[in-house]
Amino acid sequence: MVSESTGMLAATAEPGAIHKVVPALSVVVPIYNERDNVVPLHEALTYALRSLGRSYEIVLVDDGSQDGTRDVLRSLAASDPHVRLVLFRRNYGQTPAMAAGFRACRGNIIVSMDGDLQNDPADIGRLVERLEQGFDVVCGWRRHRQDRVATRLLPSRVANLLIARVTGARIHDTGCSLKAYRSWVVRSLHLYSDMHRFLAALGVGLGARIAELPVRHHPRRAGKSKYGLGRIFRVLADLVGIKMLIQFSAHPIRWFLILSLPLFVLAPLMFVLGFVKVTRSGEWLLFGDEDMAAVAAGSVALLVGMNVFLLGFLAELQIKVSRFFRQRISVTAREASR
Repeated sequence: MVSESTGMLAATAEPGAIHKVVPALSVVVPIYNERDNVVPLHEALTYALRSLGRSYEIVLVDDGSQDGTRDVLRSLAASDPHVRLVLFRRNYGQTPAMAAGFRACRGNIIVSMDGDLQNDPADIGRLVERLEQGFDVVCGWRRHRQDRVATRLLPSRVANLLIARVTGARIHDTGCSLKAYRSWVVRSLHLYSDMHRFLAALGVGLGARIAELPVRHHPRRAGKSKYGLGRIFRVLADLVGIKMLIQFSAHPIRWFLILSLPLFVLAPLMFVLGFVKVTRSGEWLLFGDEDMAAVAAGSVALLVGMNVFLLGFLAELQIKVSRFFRQRISVTAREASR
């Protein structure tokens, strides 16, 4: 099956006969300018997946490659009915590519990995076996990474420490793309920016049971790495969003109340400074030589605090209303189907 996409998945061809059977396992691989790697990747994946003895599909997502990768992928799809393609019209990034692959796959178990052959397809069986021991997500841990220290290893370790501290997901290697999921986990997530790095943390927020497994990591054989130091700033920005999603999305009014509390404390203090004066004899005078600057500052603090709190109230109301209507719609649908 080949799907052309402008960023969202859109099927343009009827699947072959093999696609009528829902596979037990789906492997999602985002690919960008990996012409020299896709053929050996396909061979390694095919060998590893056949040895598992279960039905499978390989979903290859081309993220707007410009080096001839797409022609190689079309050839692979034509020769192997297990291969399904999602083709982007331009480069959107790894997270949109991974999200499109998740939407396209049909297996109850989903495995994600990179397309540069640094992840080893032979580890897929071990991840799936670990997943079936009662977990919802199993993360690969590249304990012995084959990358440059300054540009890859050191920034990655710093990012892993920050992510673990902020999100509470005690994972050694959040950046490893080799992961196994139960399908309900990835289909419950809405990914954007560089959120693919936080899949384990987002899974924790959903109540998923997380495990970690050491996996092999190989030096890059061909092509160039698409990662750089500039990625660190995007990760840090996304980390703030993840923190809010995990801890405050269920009750946003608590988050906004915390933000508004300092303003509600500051406002009366400024009013006291503005309206109350202490004379030299120690007497308190109300409305004596008012300090209008302090009064104005107190008024602004009070108004801003009220606005912040009301934003939280509106966000809380929106969440409650949306949940109410989703429940009403689901109940109506069940009653109508009888």
